[in-house]
Amino acid sequence: MEATNERNHYNAKRKRDSNEDGEDSPAVSNGGVDLSLLEEIEKSQQSVEVLDVKTLKKLVLSFERRLRDNIAARLKYPDQPEKFADSEIELHEEIEKLKILAGAPELYPDLVNLNTIPAILDLLTHDNTDIAIDVVGLLQDLTDEDVLDENDEPARILVDCLIENNVLESLLQNLLRLSESDPDEVAAVYSTLSTIENLIEVKPAVAEMVCERTKLLRWIIGKIKVREFDSNKQYASEILAILLQSSAANQKRLGQMNGVDVVLQAVAMYKSRDPKSLDEEEMVENLFDCLCCLLMPLENKERFLKAEGVELMIIIMNQKKLCYGSAIRALDFAMTNYPPACERFVDVMGLKTAFPAFMGKIPTTKNKKRSKEELEERLISLVASLFGGVLRGSRRERLLSKFVENEYEKIDRLMELYMRYSNRVKEESERMNDLELDDLEMDEDEKYNRKLESGLYSLQLIAVILGHLWTSEHPKIKARIELLLKQQKLTKNDVKNVLQEYHDNIGDLDGPDEKEKAQAKIQRFITAL
Repeated sequence: MEATNERNHYNAKRKRDSNEDGEDSPAVSNGGVDLSLLEEIEKSQQSVEVLDVKTLKKLVLSFERRLRDNIAARLKYPDQPEKFADSEIELHEEIEKLKILAGAPELYPDLVNLNTIPAILDLLTHDNTDIAIDVVGLLQDLTDEDVLDENDEPARILVDCLIENNVLESLLQNLLRLSESDPDEVAAVYSTLSTIENLIEVKPAVAEMVCERTKLLRWIIGKIKVREFDSNKQYASEILAILLQSSAANQKRLGQMNGVDVVLQAVAMYKSRDPKSLDEEEMVENLFDCLCCLLMPLENKERFLKAEGVELMIIIMNQKKLCYGSAIRALDFAMTNYPPACERFVDVMGLKTAFPAFMGKIPTTKNKKRSKEELEERLISLVASLFGGVLRGSRRERLLSKFVENEYEKIDRLMELYMRYSNRVKEESERMNDLELDDLEMDEDEKYNRKLESGLYSLQLIAVILGHLWTSEHPKIKARIELLLKQQKLTKNDVKNVLQEYHDNIGDLDGPDEKEKAQAKIQRFITAL
């Protein structure tokens, strides 16, 4: 009750939301732009003509003086908010003045040397939430991507100092006390997430630090679980994708926190309906990005299978809504190098769902982010995974029968894709040869990467699928492949050459044993053809 009275008193003094008659303040009546605040900033900019070290010291001294006054007033009158409300307003004004430093990031090393950062960060735990919110806004401004874009060294110095002084822990401690029913605090949630994103941008290691040291992942999971959509739920999904995209440790950590199931439940809401706005659509894309990142570690693939993720993705595909392409992508991640998911896919009638899409019957959705070509490449990868994961028994027979039915139309389609990607790679190789004639030399790795970008990886996977079909000992399948090669004026050697290049460039990311196994498999196809 006392804290509420204190805050009400402070808000009345600051007049942040409405005037004494209950009418909207200029901030509300001007579409959310607080003109009075802009005027204050303009006055401060006029009074501080040159932003240099001398000006910085003045700003810091003034801030520290107001901070001392506020601490003294609170200690002297702990139970009388009206006695320290004025000092709080003055402290708020000094924090606002510090925002001008975002216009001079070259002064950040001097700001750090003045040892002001610890005092600023201490205010994130201030009893008055509004003061903490002011500091969050200041941190967001100082670390803004546009501000730091061309100031790498000053940015690094500031961020290192913030991290050393426990900015992550303090931000999260404050985040956990913010209310979703207060507009100012809802905005502060967004600013907190923005600051964390800015810190990661400058220092990528922060992505793992913030998950190790704080309860951010737990908070995000709680936010994603909420059924209602809002801008902070969208931003939370975006931050989660950033935290997961380049960190195996975070992927495993979230998996251990039941994260796979939480993300599946969140996307399940869209299995039979489309998002209602572009922002909500972006959130769903973020959630699928998170799901695909989560499916990198083997243990999370197991969790996905146990949570019936394969079944959910097939249901989403059958509904042919906006998430159709995202479901194909998630299945591709789940089934890559994981036979149990491939077997489950066959068992739950996934072949019946996937092969019409493989034949090019991809439904038109509003999702422009998933191009038909990208889905085509995902489906090639998915079929290659099926052949690699379903090696024997009735499941293998069902898979092979798909390439026999309807007069071998799937093999015809496979050869059509082979020719398309082969021509693309050939064109890129010719382009590179022309560049070399113009004395623009490229090393072999660069050439190979350029070919991969033009579609070589999909061509290699198609060749692998042809290898599986050829070694199936099905005479009519062999005859069909030979006929189609002859029609295109190709021979088995052309397919062998693609497989040989694939064989020679298999990496050892999964260890030397796995590399050897993968190469041995491709070598069997080369020998058999």
